Amino acid sequence: MALHPQTKAFLDAYNASAPAIDYDTISADDLRRLFAIPKPTVASSALTIVEDAAIDGPSGPIGLRCYLPEGLGPFPLTLFIHGGGFVIGSLDTTDGLCRTLAEGAGSLVVSVDYRRAPEAPFPAGLDDCWSALRWLAERGQEIGGDPSRIAVAGNSSGGNFAAVLAQQAKREGLDLRHQLLLFPVADGRMAHSSHHLFGDGYFLTAAMMRWFWKQYLPAGADALNPRATPLLAHDFSGLAPATVFTAEFDVLRDEGEDYARSLKCAGVPVTLKRWPGQIHDFTLMQGAVADADTALAEAGQALRTALGDQSG
Repeated sequence: MALHPQTKAFLDAYNASAPAIDYDTISADDLRRLFAIPKPTVASSALTIVEDAAIDGPSGPIGLRCYLPEGLGPFPLTLFIHGGGFVIGSLDTTDGLCRTLAEGAGSLVVSVDYRRAPEAPFPAGLDDCWSALRWLAERGQEIGGDPSRIAVAGNSSGGNFAAVLAQQAKREGLDLRHQLLLFPVADGRMAHSSHHLFGDGYFLTAAMMRWFWKQYLPAGADALNPRATPLLAHDFSGLAPATVFTAEFDVLRDEGEDYARSLKCAGVPVTLKRWPGQIHDFTLMQGAVADADTALAEAGQALRTALGDQSG
């Protein structure tokens, strides 16, 4: 299929003005400046209450941004992990997305300000997110949540973390209701055909992904470790039910779909949807790309259903 017209207009403008990036020399700070995304304003979610908090983590405080939906709690809890190739991205990058999910899911969404590579490589950020998940399970009621109803969610590299956390939760006996994986990074080997088909010209490039993995995995780290590459887990059975979104023109498309198939083959209930004509992380373009609003509405409904909405 062809690119969606709204997405094609964005890509044409982006590709015409995007700076040339030498991934052999660029620093993490420079790439963060190039891809800094202002905190968006989403009018439809203006009533969502947003509060910042901090918890103790393995190497100091971990910041949390809590999005409370309208209504009376306690609310189900969704731990959200922002993307950005383990290196860029921030709580602000996914602020609008989290507001929309909180409203659509009727869930208290908690976004994690985890440590990023290369300053804090694998598994530092992942460990921060696990600490946040454990805190929600043990003390989520302190922020108006119901620790018996928890989901994990994330976009891109945040989807990688969410998938790994779901696997760790099963091993450690922490019950999850759902995992929402939006265009997840699932395989550090970068060998799927979509890396070649869509490796250049579609916003997220194969060269950028190689650079991200180089920052995330320090010298000697193994991309075959399932905590880095969740697709290589030894056992997918018993994991939380999943909703997995992929995009047709995305270097990560095939690995995300392989991950969904691995879950399904192990008997895990999975909803997999490939969004035709779209690119990686298009859900960040709310208000500009109609499919972004539609996709987030569907994601919110998936969480609402899985978490057992009690609002009537």
